[in-house]
Amino acid sequence: MDTSELKDRRVAVIGGGPAGLMAAEVVASAGATVSVFERMPSMGRKLLMAGRGGLNITHSEPIERFRNRYGAAASWMERHLAAFPPSTLIAWCEGLGQATFIGSSGRAFPEAMKASPLLRAWLARLNGLGVRLMTRADWTGWNAAGALTFADGSVFAAEASVLALGGASWPRLGADGGWTGLLPEIDIAALRPANCGFAVPWSEHFRNRHAGAPLKRIALSFAGETVRGEAMITTAGIEGGAVYALSAVLREAIARDGSALLRIDLRPDLAPAELDERLNEPRRGASLANFLRKRIGLSPAAIGLVQEILHTGAAPPLATLIKALPLRLTAPFGLARAISTAGGIALHELDEHLMLRRRPGVFAAGEMLDWEAPTGGYLLQGCLATGLAAGRGVVEWLRANPQK
Repeated sequence: MDTSELKDRRVAVIGGGPAGLMAAEVVASAGATVSVFERMPSMGRKLLMAGRGGLNITHSEPIERFRNRYGAAASWMERHLAAFPPSTLIAWCEGLGQATFIGSSGRAFPEAMKASPLLRAWLARLNGLGVRLMTRADWTGWNAAGALTFADGSVFAAEASVLALGGASWPRLGADGGWTGLLPEIDIAALRPANCGFAVPWSEHFRNRHAGAPLKRIALSFAGETVRGEAMITTAGIEGGAVYALSAVLREAIARDGSALLRIDLRPDLAPAELDERLNEPRRGASLANFLRKRIGLSPAAIGLVQEILHTGAAPPLATLIKALPLRLTAPFGLARAISTAGGIALHELDEHLMLRRRPGVFAAGEMLDWEAPTGGYLLQGCLATGLAAGRGVVEWLRANPQK
């Protein structure tokens, strides 16, 4: 590819997360001069944090099902996923020397499992492309001449810019949503927690005994959706992968109705008829806790949940309770504890190349945009796909607007 056409064209990328770095790679590969500005002391901090328990890069399920994971934004996200599907992301990782594998759940991981080897290889590639990586650079907007301004008083004149400042979850890693005040003319949907836990008014007894305990091999149901997985009891409520998968519909129900009634199947692998048979056996003096532990294999935390509901005095029959335990959720946990962010720049503010319609030459990508997805590789896939789209948009913009 001839890269001389864009030589000396200056492009700024604000934000050193996956979306910003992907945009930088695309633009630099086309020959432009790219500078990435990151407010934190190093690049990719949230990516590194996400990889602590095993970096889930994407998912191997059919693309039709994959696309639907983006909920209300699925039709908008479709063309970006088509341009950068999961198979391409896996090939991109392997091109960085990071072999991958598909787990039993269908999720894709690098063989190293951690994010750090991938990030190091990626930053080395960017360095080889001549990308300048500027840290501790806190963007504050534009000056009257249209140059980017920073908190230390410096300015940077760019012919095109990509904004990839993230949402507002995990603010200690750099993305705190403060950028919303720098785009007053842009329609921005309120930033809300996504992939989050929820508050539950536990009794003091239950909280003291079971906070920190896992709930394994359960199924959660709400509004016609059922998800199998695991969850974790916390002092304030419940969180974990199975909860995150339903967090969007739960959050919206709470905003609408004030609370949401989540149903938990504590033994989804046990058919109702077999459960009834086991529960109808005589206890022979055993306590309820010992009976449930021995006859149907409930964990102490699961038994605690059953007893928590029984103590309200309005519990359904025991078998019904175990297969559909009602749990009243009163509020989502805050953004500081959320895995990701819902809300952001309204999608109608962007053209097909992710350029802001009201700010020609300024593009946006990643969690700044108004889409959300569950954990399982969908978040990273969405950030990289929109980063690639914004980068390609910049390249087209530069080619259509010769240097003055």
